[in-house]
Amino acid sequence: MRYLYLTIGFIFVGIGFIGMFIPGIPTTVNILVAAWAFSKSSPRFENWLLNHKVFGQLIRDWRTHRGMSRKAKIKAISFILITFSTTALFVFPLAGDIVFLTLGLILCIYLYSRPEPPVLAESQL
Repeated sequence: MRYLYLTIGFIFVGIGFIGMFIPGIPTTVNILVAAWAFSKSSPRFENWLLNHKVFGQLIRDWRTHRGMSRKAKIKAISFILITFSTTALFVFPLAGDIVFLTLGLILCIYLYSRPEPPVLAESQL
């Protein structure tokens, strides 16, 4: 079973990485699934993700507060708006644009609605 979870972890890290560049493929949810799978199979890879420069804080905030920092929300929503709008403009016909942009809007609303972890004072860091 360990190898199944390891495989799931690596697949979802790969999909999450691709999602950083291709609109419509969510990065955050894939990285969270990878972290879950690694937590079941490999403390080494779980620690790698938890200490990752880009994904670590996101995973810790989600595990602790089921939310995202304001900075992460702003980055994610900005990226979604830019990439979804560009994709809709150049890829889909009007009906596809409406569906794709509606999905992007729903995703933005969901991210915006996630709680924000408390901000620690400098003395607590």
